[in-house]
Amino acid sequence: MSMAGNLRKVTGLDRVGGLRKVARLARRRPRVDLSHPARSPLGSSVVNCVTYRDGVRAPGGRDLVDAVEWVRKSGDGFVWLGLHEPTDQEFAGIAELFDLHPLAVEDAIEAHQRPKVERYGETLFAVFKTVCYVEHEELTATSEVVNTGELMVFVGRDFVISVRHGRHGSLGPLREELESDPDQLAKGPSAVLHAIADHVVDDYLNVTDSVQSDIDQVETDVFAADGARADPGRIYQLKRELLELKRAVVPLARPLLDLSDRPMRVVDPEIQAYFRDVSDHLLRATEQIAAFDELLNSILQAHLAQVTVAQNEDMRKITAWAAVIAVPTMVCGVYGMNFDHMPELHWQFGYPLVIGVIAVACLVLHRGFRRNGWL
Repeated sequence: MSMAGNLRKVTGLDRVGGLRKVARLARRRPRVDLSHPARSPLGSSVVNCVTYRDGVRAPGGRDLVDAVEWVRKSGDGFVWLGLHEPTDQEFAGIAELFDLHPLAVEDAIEAHQRPKVERYGETLFAVFKTVCYVEHEELTATSEVVNTGELMVFVGRDFVISVRHGRHGSLGPLREELESDPDQLAKGPSAVLHAIADHVVDDYLNVTDSVQSDIDQVETDVFAADGARADPGRIYQLKRELLELKRAVVPLARPLLDLSDRPMRVVDPEIQAYFRDVSDHLLRATEQIAAFDELLNSILQAHLAQVTVAQNEDMRKITAWAAVIAVPTMVCGVYGMNFDHMPELHWQFGYPLVIGVIAVACLVLHRGFRRNGWL
């Protein structure tokens, strides 16, 4: 088969439309410089489009169609296309150009997916949850602690497509770091997939370290002298944010194991060893989150116990004072019945005697309660 035939088979030129349709769509828009470090204008989902060969960025700026044609004609290198929240119309031509599966395309556009790795023919589709710690001066019952986003990656023999959803998780610094290591980048698209996975998991560890500071602060406040007055809403809010982090981290364990153990055509065997290292880091983050969850449960239970103890102390004080007040109440109630024949009712010293008895009885009760720690 000729080179032209191979190109038609790979890019879909034998189908109606094919590259010519994509090229027409591209010509309808003003051409933009997609080369690094320039960024596309506001309103375009394309963040970057770079071609690599032997681990080195190819010189000169090319649009997507030209970059794909150049890579597939040379039979070497790959294209890395970065997108941010593309629409159906923006992604339609790209999906046709790279022959992406419709189900994977739908997941990439709609987002809200669980972390996973799926194979569609010669293309690998990976979904990662990105996380970001939200800085705040003071943790409250409504504070946002963890902000999540999504990152989808299509990996083929000669292309990488990263689709980002959310306000964080930019891959610009990661791209620069990869370009500083041409030997690693020369291993192909799977090296980019590993770098993205490693970057995402490192963010998990950074966020867990920051969340630990919030947990330490809550723990300090709860076990302070007035810990019973601490707001339990902060603990519940922290647990909810930790649950959000858990949903991002825990489901990624199985996909990373598949990438490190299962043979895949688009994953270089040497890269699989690196995925094992990422899996180990993910395990550390998972264990930290589980430990935080248990610690927050313990803190919450300790706070509830403190509240219960404080309420019991208040009830004991109320009961003790009620007992002290019951003495004059009882005596006054007896002598307030207005009977004619009552002891000492008409005696000259009857009133001072009753007052003295009430005072002595109250003092004895008060001293007893103070001795027992009720007052």
